[in-house]
Amino acid sequence: MANTDLNSLIPGGRSIIPGIGAKTLRTYHARAVLQKQEHAQPYFTAPVELPTASVELFFDVETDPFRDLCYLHGFVVRANGDNTTERFETFTADEATPELEKQAFADAWRFVHEHADAVVYYYSPYERTIWKRLARDYPEVASENDVLALFEQPRFVDLYQDVVRSKMIWPTPSLSIKALAKFLGFQWRDTDPSGAASVQWFHQWVESGDITIWNRILEYNEDDCRAMRVLADALREIGRG
Repeated sequence: MANTDLNSLIPGGRSIIPGIGAKTLRTYHARAVLQKQEHAQPYFTAPVELPTASVELFFDVETDPFRDLCYLHGFVVRANGDNTTERFETFTADEATPELEKQAFADAWRFVHEHADAVVYYYSPYERTIWKRLARDYPEVASENDVLALFEQPRFVDLYQDVVRSKMIWPTPSLSIKALAKFLGFQWRDTDPSGAASVQWFHQWVESGDITIWNRILEYNEDDCRAMRVLADALREIGRG
């Protein structure tokens, strides 16, 4: 891809590949070129200014798609950009019941509103999608319109959609948070960190009640949240460069 003549794929400005537009092809080509360079670094293709606040929340949910259950809302909270202030807040359904799922959603909803001046970072539209589903199931907590209005606030930043995917080129095969954070030097504590693995762990937890499995889930979610903090800090540094 890096050695491809783009003019042959985009004659007259239109892509000849069905389902892949000219803009996407140019992005793929730029990423391929960057991956072939030694010591390549990501760069912006458009100006980006992340919002600032004295408190930042880095937000990630964990779900079990087989039970259609959101069992964990995790937040790493940081004050004044100081990593030593970080703490991990969780709102959980540690049993697979609608009652506990509703309570965890209500607690997380209240927590976000208690931090109304905080910037909230998440990665991909998944958190918003899950909260919309929870609002449909538990309208006494919040409505779908309430969720949409919340995520449309400027203080809510989807680092994937708003920045990485739309306004950057990265020298990584994937744009997943794990690929980007590992490129930036961050390491998960678990030897097999993945969303699919966390679903398996939750099934094991429900069946066994083994607290070490539950702690593994919490640790994995915390690392996902911290990975977003590493990414957000890197984006600001890249912007300054």
